[in-house]
Amino acid sequence: MSQTDADAVVVPAIGTGGSLSVIRSLGDAGYTTIAVSEQTDPPSFSSRYCDRRVRVPSPETDLGAYAEALLTLADDDAVGTIVPIREPDVHVLAAHRKEFADRIGVLWPTADRLNAIHDRTRLFAHAERAGVAVPETMPLDEVDDWDKERIVKARYAILTDDVVDSVPAGTVRAPPKTVFLEPGDEPDIEQLTESMGHVPITQAYVDGTEYCFRGLYHEGEAIVTTQKKLVRGYKYPRGPSIYHEAVDDPALEAAGRALLDELDYHGLASVGFIRDDSGTFNLLEINPRVPSSLPMDIHAGVDYPRYFWQLATTGAIADEPAYRPGTASHLLRGEAVHLHSVLREEYPLATRPSVVLTGYNIVRSLIEEPHFDYLSVDDPRPFIRDLTNTARSVLSQT
Repeated sequence: MSQTDADAVVVPAIGTGGSLSVIRSLGDAGYTTIAVSEQTDPPSFSSRYCDRRVRVPSPETDLGAYAEALLTLADDDAVGTIVPIREPDVHVLAAHRKEFADRIGVLWPTADRLNAIHDRTRLFAHAERAGVAVPETMPLDEVDDWDKERIVKARYAILTDDVVDSVPAGTVRAPPKTVFLEPGDEPDIEQLTESMGHVPITQAYVDGTEYCFRGLYHEGEAIVTTQKKLVRGYKYPRGPSIYHEAVDDPALEAAGRALLDELDYHGLASVGFIRDDSGTFNLLEINPRVPSSLPMDIHAGVDYPRYFWQLATTGAIADEPAYRPGTASHLLRGEAVHLHSVLREEYPLATRPSVVLTGYNIVRSLIEEPHFDYLSVDDPRPFIRDLTNTARSVLSQT
């Protein structure tokens, strides 16, 4: 549906740099930004670029009511599109794709394509057809050799009653955290299956550096692409990215494009890989929505939110991006969490780095690459709100 006369965008407001970057980018471009959230004070609500703040039901507890709230907003002729920020957003948008397509510009996959991404067994089968490397993967209850380093993780990227019987109808759950197994460490399969809510998968552990290929696709065609290297994660073994660098690697580009081409993708996606010692990029997952580290791409000259708006409302982008590999960005509170991880935590399959060297690298990178996910002189309040929310959360747990 063409939305060339619309000037408003709906953005779920949650505590990620991706959500805030969409608000800032499109607000700065002159569009009306409508931030929706079930949270009390998400950082995006504090942005000078946030025009409207709308309370909505939580998708975690009522997917149907959340979908109705978004459809009601989409009924407004001024609204051109909705930008999915997290998995429940894209799940709802895909499940009601036809209804949204009658109202606004749709730039996200169909329900079947989304299921092929969220179901890691199906995703890895697509990867193999596309010639993309995948770590040895199998259902946990089929393993008969525990003499190698393995990880155990959920088969599904999100849990709903469609795939897991224990999840109440109309709700969504995040899967449990990945479990790391040392050689010879045979897990309690029954207990893990019960905690996951389904038979999880196990993979051979791949040591290396995490990368992401970003692609904004329109009906199976790559329109804009970028790449990210995870320099530091929340935890020293990796975890969500908190210091990220824009890179340009032809092999990463080829692997990311091959997989999204195989899926005939539509929308914005971030494809995660681990590059091993041989230089091979091994598939981790696909996040079929705005990545949390999106500020890095914008600092590197690629304004995905504007391109998303243009594709969703007109089917084309107005100009070519000026990509600047080598640009990096920090999540400042994440740097503190990373340092705490090095100081206090132990992880199997990962060697603890030097505290002194870690501190030195953090300070040096802050000086050399003073770009940030939240902190902005032009728009400081979301950074302050994010710190306040984090402090409240920490204090509530003590």
